[in-house]
Amino acid sequence: MRWLPPLVVLVLATGCADGRTVPIDEVPVAHEQVTTTRDASTGTFTLDCGRNGERHLNADNVVSAPGQPFGAHHTHEYVGNLTTDAHSTDESLAAGATSCPSGDRSTYYWPVLRLTDTTGHDAHARGGGAHGNTGEVVPPESVVITFTGNPVSKVVAMPPFLRAITGDPAALSSGRGNARWSCTGFEDRHTDRYPGCDPGSRVLRTFEFPGCWDGRNTDSPSHRAHLDFPGSNGVCRPGTFPVPKLRVRVAYDVPAGRPFAIDSFPEQVRDPRTDHAMFVNAMPDALMDRVVTCLNAGGTCS
Repeated sequence: MRWLPPLVVLVLATGCADGRTVPIDEVPVAHEQVTTTRDASTGTFTLDCGRNGERHLNADNVVSAPGQPFGAHHTHEYVGNLTTDAHSTDESLAAGATSCPSGDRSTYYWPVLRLTDTTGHDAHARGGGAHGNTGEVVPPESVVITFTGNPVSKVVAMPPFLRAITGDPAALSSGRGNARWSCTGFEDRHTDRYPGCDPGSRVLRTFEFPGCWDGRNTDSPSHRAHLDFPGSNGVCRPGTFPVPKLRVRVAYDVPAGRPFAIDSFPEQVRDPRTDHAMFVNAMPDALMDRVVTCLNAGGTCS
């Protein structure tokens, strides 16, 4: 798809002309139920890593474009490790400061959300307006990081510096993706379009990461092949093992009636289906052990 200038992108991003926005009360309730077995790991472990009050933003992607400044071609929002950029290494992450408790130096990040009817601070910068991502960045009102288990099996520890991606930043072209948009108060409804939320309700993005690991690799050429989602019955495919499953939920106060969009590659014209997130595990072994023990014991921990 050819690159579109920022003005065209802004019109598309509002969702008014091309069906990219849907009122949340028109989204059907999702009926998601998986039967658990006695071997299930039913616990939850929640981390409060803040909501990026430090305003750690850059257009890098250490998972899929390591060593390439501005390699994302759009701006990412971070919580956790405060040093993450294109040049980060396992060693630098392990030594970095963090916004997470208990020494969790993991990095959690996703594309920023912007109000598209105004000019942002980076209107002419790479990652921003120079790549078609115009508008004022909206900071999150809350970020909730949760690890859950597996409905049919105990989980094993994630290895140090495991890299993970969820969602497809090229979903407009590929037809794939697993974007989950909703509104607070309507968490039982989710859509791959921008949600029209009721007054007082926050725009909600939920990133569900794969929870089946190949047992050997912390990364792969596609940055995906070493991890997989379980089947609809919760079972990991042969040769993979359940690990703590990461969920990141981000909420925003978007003023009523204001158009908004996430950042994307220029050719993806800020389509809501391109929503995605990344993670690099830099938890201390002791904290990962606490997570695994909590999940396997069916606890509610933080």
